Amino acid sequence: MIELIVLDVDGTLTDGKIIYTNSGDEIKNFDVKDGLAISTWTKQFGKKAAIITGRTSSIVEKRVQDLHIEYLYQGVHNKEEVLESILEKEKLSWSQVAVIGDDLNDYKMLKKAGLSFAPANASSYIKNMVNVVCSKNGGDGAVREMLEYIFKEYNLEEEFLNAWV
Repeated sequence: MIELIVLDVDGTLTDGKIIYTNSGDEIKNFDVKDGLAISTWTKQFGKKAAIITGRTSSIVEKRVQDLHIEYLYQGVHNKEEVLESILEKEKLSWSQVAVIGDDLNDYKMLKKAGLSFAPANASSYIKNMVNVVCSKNGGDGAVREMLEYIFKEYNLEEEFLNAWV
């Protein structure tokens, strides 16, 4: 059973574009449907979620607060190592983890995860090695698609739907 989802940010929770204003502020777009599924995973199901990203952004901190994501690691070079420390803390095995990522810095943790996902617009190297390639692009519902897959795979779909109907 999957107990922890691990999410990359740029290219997975967002479309991968980084927009700067004239004053140097960074802008990112997040998909509301992704957010609804993530908050259902954490609040309704009581499961764990982590964001492990190579960049650092205060916008990501705000999104983590909004979605009640327990773990946030930014500016990470070795994502596998960080995820290993989360697994030790939570007393989980790699088979209990689902990871979604889009590029080479996600490769090692995707390779070890019990379930691995990539957005439709991920690097071909990543798409060729994950368990599931989503039909949606990063920032356009790929994380929602990942969670719906997990809900169906583990017979939690009715419980997911009942949280909202």
